[in-house]
Amino acid sequence: MDRELYRRFHDVIIPSNNGTTQIDHIFVSPFGLFIVETKNCKGWIFGSKSGSTWTQVVYKNKYSFQNPLRQTHRHKKVLSEYLDINESHIQTVVFFNGDSKFKTELPSNVLSSGLGSYITQFNDIVLSDIEIQRICGLLSDVTTEGRISKQEHIQSLHKRYSSDTVCPKCGSNLVERTAKQGPKTGSQFLGCGSYPKCRFTKQVYNKYEKGNSINILIVVILIILLWLYKEIY
Repeated sequence: MDRELYRRFHDVIIPSNNGTTQIDHIFVSPFGLFIVETKNCKGWIFGSKSGSTWTQVVYKNKYSFQNPLRQTHRHKKVLSEYLDINESHIQTVVFFNGDSKFKTELPSNVLSSGLGSYITQFNDIVLSDIEIQRICGLLSDVTTEGRISKQEHIQSLHKRYSSDTVCPKCGSNLVERTAKQGPKTGSQFLGCGSYPKCRFTKQVYNKYEKGNSINILIVVILIILLWLYKEIY
């Protein structure tokens, strides 16, 4: 791809109202923005658009990892808000750059080859030169000045996932719901207000359960310390 036509930004950490998000690659062009989430995976890949996790199989060993399409959903939302551009002007791509093979049918924006061809198929001009300069300026600001460090990003992730009010996946409100089927029928949980587009859920603990868990943890730590003391002395 023409480097002058497609401006490139790598490893960008974007601030938002709900923490930060880290984007592997962003391409800026007159034909819109392209978010590329890269996965260095080998072996067989199993997944679906709606599944919370995908599976990697390497020599009969199975590994689960987060559905990367959910990552790019949040990336797109945060980038749109930060740059103040319409989400329709942002395309997302998941690119597996390892020796991998898809064993289930995946969306057209999940690739293991042909990344350049996929991006260049979008040829409708949606951004003016002035808009491109403005966007590139904002992205250069967060990459060159390093306003948000990796450590700050990790702290933001921890804070985001510990929230009981905001969905860490897409930023929508969390809503208290009751399980209607399965082994936890009748129990309370927090679900994303954007369901079914986002299917994030989180277990609800009451104060007694939280306190009880803390007490158990303290007891376990004391037992370990006592055992170490006896071993040493």
